[in-house]
Amino acid sequence: MEYKVQKTDAEWRAELSDTEFKVLRQAATERPWTGALLDEKRGGVYRCKACEAELFRSTSKFDSGSGWPSFFEPISEDAVKLERDSSLGMVRTEVLCGTCGSHLGHLFDDAPQTPTGDRYCMNSISLDFEEQN
Repeated sequence: MEYKVQKTDAEWRAELSDTEFKVLRQAATERPWTGALLDEKRGGVYRCKACEAELFRSTSKFDSGSGWPSFFEPISEDAVKLERDSSLGMVRTEVLCGTCGSHLGHLFDDAPQTPTGDRYCMNSISLDFEEQN
């Protein structure tokens, strides 16, 4: 797939920390309950850590009890791309940044308490938060 932002692994490694690279570019997952944005309650926008594309609004964030920041919808239809992920012996839906293809987390349809029923379960380390009033 072609993304607006394309870089080599060497370029990504130069811009991201080792842990950020492992999650964003190699689809690792941060441990639950450890992410800096899990308890973020301020109003604002969540952006891709790798390319700064806008991904989610704080108005779609909810406490899923999963240990990762969770949202019920992206900021726009093309903000994220969804891919089938059959790693780890299970089939899931991987969520990628629609601008640079970085791994953000996974999508689950197990949130009946939300307007969409969806839970975009994101790694904090994949996101930057920009406060807006």
